[in-house]
Amino acid sequence: MDGVRIHKRVRLRNPYLLVAWPGMGEVAFKAAEYLVEKLKAEEVAEVLPEDFFYLTGSVIQKGVVNIPELPFGKFYSYKNKSGSRDALIFISNAQPDLVKAEEYSRRVLAVAKLFKVSLIVSLAAMPQPIEHVQQPAVWFAATREGLRELLHSSGANLLSDGQVSGMNGLFLGLAKREGFDGICFLGEIPLYTVHVDNPRVSAALLEVVGKLMQIPLDLQGLLDQAQAMEDEINKLLEYFKIGVSQSPIGEEEVERLKKTLGQLTRLPVSVREKIEKLFEQTRGDLTRAQELKQELDRWNVYKDYEDRFLDLFRRAQENN
Repeated sequence: MDGVRIHKRVRLRNPYLLVAWPGMGEVAFKAAEYLVEKLKAEEVAEVLPEDFFYLTGSVIQKGVVNIPELPFGKFYSYKNKSGSRDALIFISNAQPDLVKAEEYSRRVLAVAKLFKVSLIVSLAAMPQPIEHVQQPAVWFAATREGLRELLHSSGANLLSDGQVSGMNGLFLGLAKREGFDGICFLGEIPLYTVHVDNPRVSAALLEVVGKLMQIPLDLQGLLDQAQAMEDEINKLLEYFKIGVSQSPIGEEEVERLKKTLGQLTRLPVSVREKIEKLFEQTRGDLTRAQELKQELDRWNVYKDYEDRFLDLFRRAQENN
């Protein structure tokens, strides 16, 4: 098959295909990644990346320069012992440029035809003016009205109007044109968390997917991650003096939160803890400011912390 490598041919019973790639809150990618891990799904095929992605630089690891690997697009199969149909999962760690997205989708759909997929399910995020402590709602859009009957007991809400942008929208449209039935599930995420992982929304999406596919899923791992992330957000809200009960959060606060939350996915936990400790020490002793600045520069995050850093000197001047 052109541009596709089949590793193993397996016979699946009326499988549903779940597709996911990175997007807002990483909700789809993280959900599919968790699903593959929990089901111990088996890799069976891949879309070769050379026609869709290109290198833009090198990476440095422990002082050594290397060429990075191109993004992957892999298919995993799962034989479902508790339901009447099996599952095929496609997960990619990058979206191709939209000018190449149609051809990329065609190759994914070619594999779907090979494995006789009966329904395609995609996952996406839907930013809403909600708080991070709320249970996110899940919405759905389908390629035809008759599919609504499948979702009576799923807990998802019908999205009557709107649009599904990017690969999720395009892929389902192309799938419909090729004769596939398809559903897109959209999980609500707070406007101020679109730049960071949102495990709670990933869990909400998988809960719906599990009911649809008749697959029992243990989601506790995602919920534990969600609690840790929400604790971090609460700390930031306390720092900004917003308060989690105030609603809605203003546009200025949303931008500040986006900026600060963005660093949560770039810095190891140990580094964030060290930076916070240095801030605390510098509040009591400004001679530690140089050490703090060096640490921020070392991780290239000074701009993210600049306001807090300069506040240390403003407060010292006010006290004097």
